[in-house]
Amino acid sequence: MRRSTGIAIAAVIVIVAGGWVGWREWPTTVTVAQPTRGPAVEAVYATGVVEPTVMLPIAPRTGGRLTALNVDEGAQVRRGQVLARIESADLEHTVQEMMARERLARTQYERTKELVAQKFLSAAELDRTLTELEAAQASLKRAQAQSDYNLLVAPADGTVLRRDGELGQFIPAGQTVFTLSCCAPLRVAAEVDEEDIARVVVGQKVTMRSDALPKTLFEGEVAEITPKGDPIARSYRVRVRFSDEAGLATSGLRAGMTMDANLIVSRHEGALLIPNAALHADKVWVVERDKLREKAVRLGVAGAERSEILSGLPDGVSVVVSPPDGLREGGPARVKAAAAAASAPASPR
Repeated sequence: MRRSTGIAIAAVIVIVAGGWVGWREWPTTVTVAQPTRGPAVEAVYATGVVEPTVMLPIAPRTGGRLTALNVDEGAQVRRGQVLARIESADLEHTVQEMMARERLARTQYERTKELVAQKFLSAAELDRTLTELEAAQASLKRAQAQSDYNLLVAPADGTVLRRDGELGQFIPAGQTVFTLSCCAPLRVAAEVDEEDIARVVVGQKVTMRSDALPKTLFEGEVAEITPKGDPIARSYRVRVRFSDEAGLATSGLRAGMTMDANLIVSRHEGALLIPNAALHADKVWVVERDKLREKAVRLGVAGAERSEILSGLPDGVSVVVSPPDGLREGGPARVKAAAAAASAPASPR
């Protein structure tokens, strides 16, 4: 009886030991990817808006109702062109009054000049009428200038971006009726987080893409950095100049479109890249001769999908993508269908 029990226990131990050994030696199925070579781009990400380099608000100097609108949004205008007119009946009457006063003063001066020449009046009387004439002329010029305040005139050649006003609407003094763009091509005003602004310099290369034009990649460079940031948004405004200014007209780009911008800090050609899914902290699992090995690596540029490996990864090995829990050093591995090697560079976006 005791002998039979001992044999049974021994058999169980053998089975358990065999199962454990079999489990230890049973290969783990893993998905692998081959490291690739390509550009690793370190960049500062920012969002921005396309805007004209020069925007001119046009507003009346005096309040009144709009009596004429000569142009609309999108119109091309020339310098000096009258865009709109504000009611000016009172000022027109003032101009007419000053013109009448100027004519009277001129007539009196001419008559006095003749009488002085005939010695019927003294030279002092001539000086008085001359002074009155000059004062009347100055009053007329002032009234004419004030009358011109009610004409909204284009200060330069450009395009009307916006019109805020309708016929008959009362426009207060100083309220913008037209916004005009002129004199320079479009640019991008981007907001850069205060944590990244130290890595941004004037002249830095920038790549940009708009959701409105997803198939077009725009190139540019940093033109200006505002010296004072926004303490609420914790960001600094950076203005970006387009590299191909001549091609903007045919690109479909318009003022007001949003832009995703990458301000290039550094670019490493021929960098060793692996999928981010293969990384856990600063280590990766690799398959060497059908065995799992854990390698400590030194990371370079970290991208959205792939990251640069500076050292620690042997040549010719496959990295395990999304390694499952329970992997052990030296364990056997069965390689699943290898993931396709991506060719996209390591970059933030």
